[in-house]
Amino acid sequence: MSFHHNLDDINGGLSDLALLDFLTSPDLPVAKHGFKRRDADLDPLMLAAVYSSGPQVTRNHYTHDFFPAVGDPRAEGAYDWTKWQAEDPKNVQQRRPRLKYVSRQEPRSQRLKKHNVSLEDKENTIRESEGPLRRTDNLPPHTPRSAPSDACEAGTSSEPLSVPVASFAPVSPFTSTSPDLEVKCMARTRVPTPHGPVFLHLYHNNRDTKEHLAVVVDPAQFLDPYPNHAPSIRSRSLDAVWNETETEMDRITRGAYVGRLSATSQKPSLPSQYSPGTLSDAIPSPLIRVHSECFTGETIGSMRCDCGEQLDEAIRQISLPITIPSPSPTQAPTTIPGRGAVIYLRQEGRGIGLLSKIRAYNLQDLGHDTVTANLMLGHKADERGYAIAAAILRDLELGTETGEGVRVLTNNPDKMQALAEEGIRVVERVPMVPRSWQCRQDDSDDRAAGAAAVDPMFTKGATMIGGGAVYGEDLDKYLRTKVLRMGHMLPLIASGLDDEDS
Repeated sequence: MSFHHNLDDINGGLSDLALLDFLTSPDLPVAKHGFKRRDADLDPLMLAAVYSSGPQVTRNHYTHDFFPAVGDPRAEGAYDWTKWQAEDPKNVQQRRPRLKYVSRQEPRSQRLKKHNVSLEDKENTIRESEGPLRRTDNLPPHTPRSAPSDACEAGTSSEPLSVPVASFAPVSPFTSTSPDLEVKCMARTRVPTPHGPVFLHLYHNNRDTKEHLAVVVDPAQFLDPYPNHAPSIRSRSLDAVWNETETEMDRITRGAYVGRLSATSQKPSLPSQYSPGTLSDAIPSPLIRVHSECFTGETIGSMRCDCGEQLDEAIRQISLPITIPSPSPTQAPTTIPGRGAVIYLRQEGRGIGLLSKIRAYNLQDLGHDTVTANLMLGHKADERGYAIAAAILRDLELGTETGEGVRVLTNNPDKMQALAEEGIRVVERVPMVPRSWQCRQDDSDDRAAGAAAVDPMFTKGATMIGGGAVYGEDLDKYLRTKVLRMGHMLPLIASGLDDEDS
């Protein structure tokens, strides 16, 4: 027994020593967090915002009258509990009870009863009587796309086609709902150029906010009366009646007039006045070009590309007089003014924009070609589209099935294919050989014949380059890249450059 008593005394003494050591020992170091809690300072603000949020917050967000006096502005100290004082018991019965906790969110069953919805007809209940593949009746009826409307040109919209109920088909949520492309000529005016007068048309469309243009070459419209050798190239949407209240001056101001506009000649046009002319087989189809905007080549005369030269050359070729052979040997051939149009699309830098185009120029200075530079910037080699150009051509009655076919000035096979896919009837491709390459070829021929060399000097023209020729090492590399990497149909001319692609 004494042995056990000794063990108890020892254990008790050790316990006392452990307790004494714990009480007298220095404070243990408290581990500090390396980063402060992100929501530590937001907790009081969040609770205050939730509390004052309103009845739309659920019971889990503290929307109860926890502090009745705060909800009663008449109580003294409502916003400062240190100033609160007890009220007179006589006035307590005259005021609403303040300690009543009322939930501001009803149970779901109570809310459904207010809307006359039984518990058996919940919105997420699947009825066993109807299969899971039952027909969906809450989708809008399917309306097939109609043909491109002439609403923009006639001022009225066509009535929608009626669809029988049996042909109902649910519309897929992934189906594109973009409207059919429509263009409208907003204005037209005469512009004198070094190659002769042209009509400048400005178009709006429902696909983008850009103002695309059409440069129409048809000087025969200035003649009175208009010759009947070929139809006039006019915009249907411009000549249409836009509204019932428009005046003759409204039509003339936007360019819907006949002949040459002057102080003494003011003849507004009407759609009923025009009937398609009889086109002779001897008259070639109108010559057109779909040209993309190029600020650097057209405005400041950049010699990195031939865009400015191509625009001037297109207007020059379209403006050339057309010689109609005589049906009999005794009669002299007939000459008529040139006919055609240049569709000017606002898609700078093959569709990548001027900013990316300037950056691509810097990459080209580092040794990359124009295709690789576009790809390095995250663009495609060519991001242009020609749907709007095709719509403008249809508005001018060019390349349609019922109208005239067109001859296209281009070296780009992709452009030819895109126009064909848009329904434009192309009857011929007319190549565009760069003037510097023509001069180089003529120079080699002249040297072989002993003639003097041809100098591509500046002459009159429609752009900064004018009628001159763009030339240089940068242009040769650009043209060779278009031929070798983009498939342009252009014969390569020896440039004398050490090009890897040669």
